[in-house]
Amino acid sequence: MGRFAPSPTGPLHLGSLTAAVGSYLEARSRGGRWLLRIEDIDPPREVAGADTLIMRQLEQHGLDWDGPVRYQSSRLERYREIADQLSAQCCAYRCSCTRARLKQLPSVSYDGHCLRQPPPDAAAAALRLRVGPDSRCEFDDLYLGRQRQDVAEQCGDFVIWRRDGLVSYQLAVVVDDFEQGVNLVVRGADLLDNSGRQIALQRQLNYPTPRYGHLPLVVDERGNKLSKQNHAACLVAGSESQSLLFALRQLGLQPPAELTGARPAALLDWAQQNWRPPIGLAHHH
Repeated sequence: MGRFAPSPTGPLHLGSLTAAVGSYLEARSRGGRWLLRIEDIDPPREVAGADTLIMRQLEQHGLDWDGPVRYQSSRLERYREIADQLSAQCCAYRCSCTRARLKQLPSVSYDGHCLRQPPPDAAAAALRLRVGPDSRCEFDDLYLGRQRQDVAEQCGDFVIWRRDGLVSYQLAVVVDDFEQGVNLVVRGADLLDNSGRQIALQRQLNYPTPRYGHLPLVVDERGNKLSKQNHAACLVAGSESQSLLFALRQLGLQPPAELTGARPAALLDWAQQNWRPPIGLAHHH
């Protein structure tokens, strides 16, 4: 079971379409279901109506999902329940460190200050997961091969509930992947460094770890990742076939000339039958 989980911060662009297509093909070529989840847990960054637009763009590109769309904003009570459970088990602790203090730390890894000196009950506080000394994890990425991450070294005890009252991406994604039965997470290589934290959280919650596959990023002529922050152009209605062809080529597929201009459904049918995981592609960009 795979999933595509965009944040509703704007329309899809060629980079996000490529991630969606890779995730779709990996799930469908294995005979699996493909879910759509809207990660709307950061209201300050969200754009009204972006969720509907994303769904329309996916449909126009022939990317049909299974079952109802899950909105993370409807799941906040469940995330809070899990966060409280981790606190009760002493797996997580409150942290009132300010950004200014964190910036002054000599290393990127959190120093455990609030574990040693808990903040007063009335203080606004984030919640950090206790990582522990054995935080090394290894996993076989579908496309990048063997990966090793050490969470203690990479970031130390990390935030699972933000100081401003919002749930962290790490907690929400781990809980939803488990509760939706997702066992195949295919996403862009820019999310690779989240994997260690998510595996650490899965271990604490006794959840199985899904298979991970991190796809090559689509970059512009200057080598920058296509993203909303870099003002990547959104997909143009009416040129779905060209956009799909671009995404398939990024994923290492070479559709035959007679499919140029074919309808999205025909392109995706061909792609499913010819899907080969793009091993090593991410190293060439």
